[in-house]
Amino acid sequence: MQPRANPTPARLSIPDAEAMYEFGRDLAGRLRAGDLVVLTGPLGAGKTTLTRGLGAGLRVRGAVTSPTFVLARTHPSTIEGPPLVHVDAYRLSSAVELDDLDIDFAGSIVVVEWGRGMLDGITDSWLDIEIERPLGASEAVPADAADLDLDLDEPRTVTITPVGPRWAAEGEWPRAAGPSA
Repeated sequence: MQPRANPTPARLSIPDAEAMYEFGRDLAGRLRAGDLVVLTGPLGAGKTTLTRGLGAGLRVRGAVTSPTFVLARTHPSTIEGPPLVHVDAYRLSSAVELDDLDIDFAGSIVVVEWGRGMLDGITDSWLDIEIERPLGASEAVPADAADLDLDLDEPRTVTITPVGPRWAAEGEWPRAAGPSA
């Protein structure tokens, strides 16, 4: 019997930051040790908010914050589950540099922000999640850049693309999120 093909990419509309957090909590229920999630999106898109929700759903210890200055932060489980490793690959330039962080990919659930294109030789399966912010006036930079709020509570479009054999057997992803789901 041949495994099913990977589910087709799913596009979700996430209405606000609270729904992004809840999406992360829900996603945690589908993840297990060895899973890799790659998050892509502009500053303020909601990558860390989604990861905070994952942390809550996985019941990990410690506040999930952006690991920008430490590159990777490990959050141990409080319920004997796998740890959550949260990586910010923005300052990394290759899969070799990601591998040099010496992350236990097999024993952890790993979330890599800005990691698209850095998975050569790391794994053959991952979830690619792209978060898009609205285009137009909401992205306009105010005259005083100090007033720029990158975390505006506005809708986001999330595209989930399962890649590789780990996700071939998974069911379909939801097609909508938020109050109407």
